[in-house]
Amino acid sequence: MGAAPWRPACSSAVLPAARALAAIVKGKTMPISAYHQRRPELAIAQPAELLEIIQGQEHLTLALCRDHEPYLVTVNYAYDTAERCFYFHCAGEGKKIDYLKANPIVWGQVLEDGGYLAGRCDHAYRTVQFRGRAEFVEGLEEKRRALALMIERLEPDPEPVKARLLAEGRVKKVTIVRVRVLEMTGKHGNS
Repeated sequence: MGAAPWRPACSSAVLPAARALAAIVKGKTMPISAYHQRRPELAIAQPAELLEIIQGQEHLTLALCRDHEPYLVTVNYAYDTAERCFYFHCAGEGKKIDYLKANPIVWGQVLEDGGYLAGRCDHAYRTVQFRGRAEFVEGLEEKRRALALMIERLEPDPEPVKARLLAEGRVKKVTIVRVRVLEMTGKHGNS
């Protein structure tokens, strides 16, 4: 049985932001949540700004759930704009892996913390929130590409690190998780 066709489930004030996301969240549908931001004026509507936040931070936090028990994990990552997915690496066993195998649907957040605004009892921030499906990468070439994306993104001098870590024997042993983005939104506060 196929999925039902997409129908907007939000106010018309949010639809321009959803359309703007199409550049990042490509496809024939606009994958926005059935829920909408209570304050649409705080929505980040420009795909370039969402991508700027994603590319400007080093960590993302994922909310996982298994048997009604939540678990948060923070990881470093790379974002593949062509594939609309995040990649991260981790140990091949442990709590995070157990949760992802039990329930691959995750919620993630990339936070740009602008700091506390003294005297205003407020905080400056920009966030990208996303719902996604976690998948374990098995193919050697995709693992290598994902690791290269992470190394290039995080290392000040990536070439020696890539030469050392992307050897076939080492790549086979690494666990890579791909999180395919199903929906994405952004929000700012007092920036």
